[in-house]
Amino acid sequence: MTRSPRRALAALCAATALALTAPLAATTPAAAATATASTHYSGTLADGATWIADKPARWNGVLLLFSHGFGALTAANAPSDAVKDRLLAEGYALAGSSYDPNGSAWALRSAERDQFATVTAFGDTAGRPAHVVSVGLSMGGLVNAQIARDGAGRIDGALNLCGLVAGGVDLEDYQLDAEYALAWFFDRADLPNLVDLSDPDAASALANRLSTAVDAAQRTPAGRARISLAAAYLNQSAWAPGQTPPAPTDYADQEYQQYQWLQQGLLYFIVPGRYAVEQSAGGNPSSTKGVDYTALLDKSWHADEVRALYAAAGLDPKADTAALTAHADITGSAAARANLTASSTVTSLDVPMLSLHTTSDQLVPVEQENAYAARIRAAGDNSLLRQAFVARQGHCNFTTAEIVAGLHALEQRLVTGSWSNAATPESLQERATALHLDGAAFVDWKPSRLSGVR
Repeated sequence: MTRSPRRALAALCAATALALTAPLAATTPAAAATATASTHYSGTLADGATWIADKPARWNGVLLLFSHGFGALTAANAPSDAVKDRLLAEGYALAGSSYDPNGSAWALRSAERDQFATVTAFGDTAGRPAHVVSVGLSMGGLVNAQIARDGAGRIDGALNLCGLVAGGVDLEDYQLDAEYALAWFFDRADLPNLVDLSDPDAASALANRLSTAVDAAQRTPAGRARISLAAAYLNQSAWAPGQTPPAPTDYADQEYQQYQWLQQGLLYFIVPGRYAVEQSAGGNPSSTKGVDYTALLDKSWHADEVRALYAAAGLDPKADTAALTAHADITGSAAARANLTASSTVTSLDVPMLSLHTTSDQLVPVEQENAYAARIRAAGDNSLLRQAFVARQGHCNFTTAEIVAGLHALEQRLVTGSWSNAATPESLQERATALHLDGAAFVDWKPSRLSGVR
């Protein structure tokens, strides 16, 4: 039986503790031992994006097209050096682009185009691949979802890692809900400054003021209750680094661990990230006006935590959520929202995809997988999608074994035409363990509804 997040919290510690199906082009141990010798390639695309690739001496004919995450617009072709070394040793070629370096760091307007151009450049320079599998990380997971939507005939399948698959519109909406709540309770002078950010420095200064206000609020029961409300709107996970998973009804510990994420600089990432998204969309795409913040809390799986902490503080959560609703007056640009919807929302799938996510992801909440799966079902493409979950804290915090096992499971689907049991947590755990690398913690998990979906 699939466990809900609330029921599964107590079992996560234990979770942290099939023979491999041949990939599209099988690699023998002897070949793997000699495949680490590789040739590096690089070049520049028409829009100024750069691309890089590495092809092992014993190439198996498969090209892994890697889409990197949000941040520097620098070409990358693997999630980590350790993953890169292992995949080259297994005979895969690796390629990826920077995306257009002249645009916003939210590069959804150029990334898919540049990734497909990278496949062409690789074929012209290093040799035409027999198969192409796309791999995406974080924001690159949204790029990868675009590629998987449009890639029939150009790619065979897609592996997603902590993908921002709910898209840019949902991201901006739920993050604004949380930032609005934090500002309303703890930093009202900044209510006019939450959107239409003028530059990265203004965004960083806002993040600093909000973070300072949260630190002060954490010292009182009322402050902790209101932090938990904002965290619910943010879809903020309640299992922080260095901590054990809080008990399902230990609401104080759940809030403390949510605060730990905030204390470790979460707002310093998401607030400047808003500037980049607004830059790409041509303005602020999100509104608070018209949002029912009481209903929003009711639909959150953190609602019990919020209500318990409000009771402990002697406060009425409905009074606070009603005040948020009554005073919500931020109105976004319809044109910016339309632009972001067009560039950064994916609702269908054309090739098989396996999507991996950690259960406690502070930047791309695992609940994004729920929203994405619902859209893929609505499109009638659910037979192409499988999702698997790793019991661990942190954004994109996968082991090499988990990533390689996910790739091999996807390849079983591509070879046989059927998922069968390839993507079950038991099968993935067995595959990863058999690699004798750095461990794995696949777990039976069902993400809750993503808060903030309009």
